[in-house]
Amino acid sequence: MRTTELDWFKSSYSSAQGDDCVEVAVTGQAVHVRDSKDVSRPAFAVGREGRGRFVRHIAGE
Repeated sequence: MRTTELDWFKSSYSSAQGDDCVEVAVTGQAVHVRDSKDVSRPAFAVGREGRGRFVRHIAGE
């Protein structure tokens, strides 16, 4: 699936001021992440096995 076909939404981790905007799209195989201020930049994906580690890392745990 191409990232342009994904259903993107603003992450709850993004700031209310709009300066730290992260968009997320979830599929059965991965969580896709991109910078919402510059969607022309490549997104990256974290597979099922890495989701928990990824979220804990972002949360600073």
